[in-house]
Amino acid sequence: MIQNEGIARLLITLDDIEPQIWRRVEVPLAMSLKGLHDLIQAVMLFEDYHLFEFEAGGRYYDVPDPTEDFGRKTYAAKNIRIRTLIGRGITTFAYTYDFGDNWRHTVVVEAVEDANTKYEYPRFLEGENRAPPEDVYGTFGFADFLEAMSKPRHPQHREMVRWFGSNFVPDDISVDLINEFVEKLARRRTHGKAGFAKSQNQQN
Repeated sequence: MIQNEGIARLLITLDDIEPQIWRRVEVPLAMSLKGLHDLIQAVMLFEDYHLFEFEAGGRYYDVPDPTEDFGRKTYAAKNIRIRTLIGRGITTFAYTYDFGDNWRHTVVVEAVEDANTKYEYPRFLEGENRAPPEDVYGTFGFADFLEAMSKPRHPQHREMVRWFGSNFVPDDISVDLINEFVEKLARRRTHGKAGFAKSQNQQN
């Protein structure tokens, strides 16, 4: 665990869907927006197939591709930290995943606190309702998918179960699986920091 590090508690809500799909997490203030992208993928059980973008304070952050031109300047998500956004007074910002299905999320900074040395970060706290599967064709497609899944006699029920690979339970967010993914991110981050510190010590 990295000592004496501040954290932010974030509420992540998937827009335009009822009942609300949301997750609450704690993240290091030093986390980049690219790291937050990885975390959102983990807690929403997305599969990171598609492009993403953050919009914060009138700026756009993603993984810049010189072959793509969307007519606006974008910045590298890996180079901007949560603490930097908060320092600019930005406590609410947007995250969009998959520009086809257009899963737009609102991210709210609920609190900034000292890290608890008992925990590794990032950390999943709680949430409600399962996020849509990949490539379900946006909010309208997700509504059709849920209807077909919920009615065994629906003409597309078997097709949807076969396509998804199992039954889809909207209120089961698979906490154990989320925690497994988030713990992997925390271990990767901790080991990366430890490796950096070791290399620095060897140079001194």
